[in-house]
Amino acid sequence: MTRKLGKFDKYFSFRNSIRSNLYKFFIRSNLKFKYKRSSFQNSHQVDKYNKFINKSLNIDLPAMSLKIYSDINLKETSKEISKNKPMLGINPGASYGSAKRWYPEEFATVAADLCNQYDIFIIGGPNEKSISADIEKLLIKKGVTNYQNLAGRTNISELIHLVSNFDLFITGDSGPMHLAACYQVPTISIFGPTRDRETSQWLNQKSVIIKKNLDCQPCMQRTCPLKHHKCMKLIKARDVLIHVEAVVNSSSIK
Repeated sequence: MTRKLGKFDKYFSFRNSIRSNLYKFFIRSNLKFKYKRSSFQNSHQVDKYNKFINKSLNIDLPAMSLKIYSDINLKETSKEISKNKPMLGINPGASYGSAKRWYPEEFATVAADLCNQYDIFIIGGPNEKSISADIEKLLIKKGVTNYQNLAGRTNISELIHLVSNFDLFITGDSGPMHLAACYQVPTISIFGPTRDRETSQWLNQKSVIIKKNLDCQPCMQRTCPLKHHKCMKLIKARDVLIHVEAVVNSSSIK
């Protein structure tokens, strides 16, 4: 497979796995660089990768804000967005593991509290359809009707288009969270077992992090090793709701 790719001037590997090591071995390039986690510590992941590139190429460029470059016309490829109010995005999933997921009851409580101000859009991939369905059921019980459950129903282009149009985004530590940073979407990010210092939104001027700062945080485990999941269980809807006005209206959240 790698032979079909031809020869490269330079090759960079940001991963440390058997597959990435095999790729590095077989890729044809005179200059090969591999990211070593131990060489870059105590900073945001974006900054770490930027330092890796700088060191590899002997340059000194700053890490800039995130951008998405695409020649796809998102308005043409995306599904029509039906809304009468500003858009609130709800992203309950996290592919890393269940430890990173906040609870459907709390997401639903937040959405129900804000439904008079926002139209609700639940997003996620195929693996998040179950938790999204749980939120939908709770919204129905609460009498909320101005929502759309789009989990598992969008391709990448459609997801990007949706996120870029959100007026407020409530999410866990996830890929869509970083998409929102690209478009400076006002975002409330809920963190549990992972290091927000390393994986929070990069240079989003309207961003706030919700976490509990427990002694067991961050454990970096896919499931709670202590079986209590307090890092997420102790975060309640009110902890998110008290930040909504500030994150939407402020030009910079510290």
